[in-house]
Amino acid sequence: MPLLADWLLRHSVVMCLLLHSLVLMTFCFHHAATSCSKSCYCSQSETWGKTVRCSNLRLTEIPQDIPNDTRRLYLDFNLLTTVPANAFLDLRLLNELDLSHNELAQLESGAFRGLASSLQFLDLSSNKLMTLNPEAFEGLQARANLTHNPWHCDCNLQNVMPHMNLEPASLAGIVCQTSEPEDIGAKGNPLLLTKDLDLCAVLKKTTDVAMLVTMFGWFTMVISYLVYYVRHNQEDARRHLEYLKSLPSKQGKSEESSTISTVV
Repeated sequence: MPLLADWLLRHSVVMCLLLHSLVLMTFCFHHAATSCSKSCYCSQSETWGKTVRCSNLRLTEIPQDIPNDTRRLYLDFNLLTTVPANAFLDLRLLNELDLSHNELAQLESGAFRGLASSLQFLDLSSNKLMTLNPEAFEGLQARANLTHNPWHCDCNLQNVMPHMNLEPASLAGIVCQTSEPEDIGAKGNPLLLTKDLDLCAVLKKTTDVAMLVTMFGWFTMVISYLVYYVRHNQEDARRHLEYLKSLPSKQGKSEESSTISTVV
């Protein structure tokens, strides 16, 4: 009995230690996933959930330790120049993302991957965006504020904008700072409110001209081949005719046979 009691005591201690370690690890993982990002300010409310504010911190990169349960994230008034792929992939609950007043000039493909089902508002205003990469959004339907950017209005931007769910203010706030072509009257005007603005017209004309040039090239090649084929066949026919003319005729052969028979 003493041996059994000692064995049970030792195993009970081991089980308690294992259980304690498991609880501690679970707590650590939960804390890592839900604690506040370094140097940022976090708050919690029943209405909005967790809000993380990383505003005006002169950040040059998006923090990697943002809590997974964040619902509102403010990264405004920093020095961010790009949003890399998968930057917010783990923030599956994020509803609002503020990236305004930065130095953003590029949104990489997959920049907002993972946010299509949760994000409701995206603020990209007051940055240095000149164009949009449609692959950065991947089905994102969040309302977007794109005002106060130095937009370069061209056919690509005109095709992308109708697929964006824009804030009403963006309709008048997306102003062309430059345009392609330059003389089409887009510079200084709202891209989405300027009537009869077709930035793809020149591209369409260029494409049409290119198609005509290509078709003319093919047509010229076909005509050249036909001329060559006809001339080559004419030359062969001439040579064949000359060859036939050079052969002795059957009548000549018969006369020669008759002369030989008479002599004999």
